[in-house]
Formats: sequence, structure tokens, C-alpha cells
Amino acid sequence: MQTETNNAQLQQVIDFLTANSSKTGNEPSKEQVEKLLQKCLGALSADESSQLLNLASQAIALNRRPDVTEIRPQALECDVVRFQNNKDKWVALVGLLDGYPYEIFTGLQDDEEGIILPKSVVHGKIIKQINPDGTKRYDFQFENKRGYKTTVEGLSEKFNPEYWNYAKLISGVLRYRMPLEHVIKLVASLSLKDESINTWKTGVERALKKYLPGAHDEEEMRNEE
Repeated sequence: MQTETNNAQLQQVIDFLTANSSKTGNEPSKEQVEKLLQKCLGALSADESSQLLNLASQAIALNRRPDVTEIRPQALECDVVRFQNNKDKWVALVGLLDGYPYEIFTGLQDDEEGIILPKSVVHGKIIKQINPDGTKRYDFQFENKRGYKTTVEGLSEKFNPEYWNYAKLISGVLRYRMPLEHVIKLVASLSLKDESINTWKTGVERALKKYLPGAHDEEEMRNEE
């Protein structure tokens, strides 16, 4: 498995270097770049080679901005991220496009002013629907353990309007592909007077940090400790 990971990372670095070299007028072939990299990596131990490839992949991910997609697809894959601050339990639905956060819906896990989902639900889809009067709504759809689809209609009606408006702002900058670390800084910089909203803000930061390069590796390391 580690060898497959290293090979995938090596190919990513080769493609990145080849593409960027052509932009500067220096155009080595892909084979020349690969030969040079293999020679450099051959001088290192297996652990050092793996570590270097991992660092290079993270650096590439940080500097690569996904293409802007202004017209939202009707359905987006979605991660369900739960968090708790003080006594409040929250849920964030993070819509993904090409694996990158594209939009976020957040609110309390509450029957009256939020949404309640089974604990087993960690993925689903956010589907944009057009109402008969021409207005839009967003539904969340997931599969239960038996494989049956369940749809939660009208996310905007499920969450507090204030949270909804802030989430629309954050979704806007995500859709135009502001670098994720800057989106997180933007959320952190929001000056909010209400303590409940500040709790929400902290949770949104946590939810988005999961998608930073290397975040998955750090989470695995914490779980192993």
C-alpha cells in the first residue's frame, strides 16, 4: 500500500514539475523529469524518500487552486461533520466538488431548530430543487443502513436564519475557490456578539480544517497515540 502511495505521489510531482517547467520556457520531457527525480530519491533511504514525496504532495496541494465552477451541479456529494461546543450539538453538511469544499450548511442538531440525523450517517448528497413558484431549495439525501434513501427537504427551513445567512457567505467564497486556509481565517475573523454564534463559528472552522492538506494524516496520528 505504501509503495502504491509513493508511486502516486511521484507521478503527481512529475506532472506538476513538467507542467510548470513548460510555463517558464524550459521544457524537459516527462521522462527526463522522472529520471532526475528517481536519481535524487535513489540517494535517500526508503523512509526519507517517502517523507520527501509526502511533503512535495502537500506543497502542490496548497498551491493548486481548483477551477471555479459558477453553475452549481444539481447534486453534490456531501460529508456530515458533527461537533459540540459547550452543551450544544451541531452538524455541518459540507458539499464537495472534486473533493474540495464547495458549500456548507450548518445548524443545531435539534428537532425544533435544526436537524437530527442517525449517528451512522456520515455521507450523503445535497440536491438543489426548483419549487413550483420558481424559488430554489436545497435537500439533503442519505441512505440508511438498509440502503433506503431518506430525504430531508428544505435545509434553509431547518436551520436558524442567521446561521443560514453566514453559511451563504462562506459558501460564496468557497465556490469562487478562495484558498481554504484563507476561508478559515475569514471565519475566525468574524466579529460576532452572540455567544451561540461564536460557538457556531468555532465549529465551522473545525469542519473546514478537515479538508486542509495533511489534516487526514494528523487525525490518524492522534488516533494512534
